[in-house]
Amino acid sequence: MTDIQYQADAGVAHLTLNRPDAYNALSRGLMGELIGRLDDIAADGDIRTVVISGAGRGFCAGHDLNEVRGMNERDERRALFELCSQMMLRIQSLPQPVIAAVHGIATAAGCQLVATADLAIAEPDARFATPGVNLGLFCSTPMVALSRSVGHKHAMQMLLSGEMIDAPGAVRIGLINDISEGAVDAALELARRIAEKSGPVLAIGKETFYHQLQMSTADAYDHCSEVMARNLELRDSAEGINAFLEKRPPAWEHK
Repeated sequence: MTDIQYQADAGVAHLTLNRPDAYNALSRGLMGELIGRLDDIAADGDIRTVVISGAGRGFCAGHDLNEVRGMNERDERRALFELCSQMMLRIQSLPQPVIAAVHGIATAAGCQLVATADLAIAEPDARFATPGVNLGLFCSTPMVALSRSVGHKHAMQMLLSGEMIDAPGAVRIGLINDISEGAVDAALELARRIAEKSGPVLAIGKETFYHQLQMSTADAYDHCSEVMARNLELRDSAEGINAFLEKRPPAWEHK
């Protein structure tokens, strides 16, 4: 049985974490397979958005602790966390926007996955935590994504207490965008709406968003001015402006 289920339709790729008996824990096999799928999606010009969900009772419980417990060498443990970091960075560097559809629990590296996604929609019963402190293993790598997704004090409270927050709390601190009774359906619908936009424009926007966050305000304005000038050289930019002025829907060439 594959650890990642894959479907694609109307410009939307749907990836499902498929280790339901282990709450979709992030084994080395699952992470390697997910990275491979993301690489394929990055090269697929027909895919313009991605939804990630989980099979079974919960979204993702983080690292597979049975796998972690069996590791005796520091280099082996470091390689595990580096693989997870590679997976998170691949999600962020993917040209297509990524939406997490969350149900049940999203804990530790599972919460990191939610924080890493560009957007997130959760079921009303969803709960989120970085509970490593309760196990004697501080959630240091999940902290990277969490501290860049929510305010510092909210991140620190989650990291230091290890306590669960519910879906309304996750909306309040900005970890997720919205709550829906059918998170997967809502995420797919949002993904389809985004997929109606120009693929190259979405890719420019996503890459620039994360790049400018690392800059000073002045440098960010300078960089984004150059990006907008370059963006105007796309055929889709000319088509979009013409369509707006002519009061008609745009016909994207994705060029």
